[in-house]
Amino acid sequence: MRIMGLDFGGMTCGVAISDELLITAQPVKTIRRKHETKLRQTFAEIESLCAEYEVEKIVVGLPKKLNDTDSERTVACREFAESVARRTGKETILWDERFTTVEANRILDEAGLSYKEKGLVVDKIAAAIILQGYLDSIS
Repeated sequence: MRIMGLDFGGMTCGVAISDELLITAQPVKTIRRKHETKLRQTFAEIESLCAEYEVEKIVVGLPKKLNDTDSERTVACREFAESVARRTGKETILWDERFTTVEANRILDEAGLSYKEKGLVVDKIAAAIILQGYLDSIS
């Protein structure tokens, strides 16, 4: 069994996958789209990755405000998670993702990546951080 982690953003969706023992999360890819509301290709890629990695559960990052209230992005992520669950038939869990992008950028800064290089990988790193948080909570 594997679990997928998703970091859903305005124009991207970072993807991470757990190992089979559910111990570690590995960044896999960043799905990019040309318009925020054009999600068909994003869903198709998620479905394809679910089949390829034999995913049984999906964790979607939920970007709540620091005061624990919802923002427009929080609402969009909830709707996205519901759509992912319908499209894939997989159990979908929302996971607090506050500070994951900040943490991903810190990791990439420490690795010495340029601004352009970070832009290519930050979303999948954030997805791995989201997924790792979930994996740590269930171990």
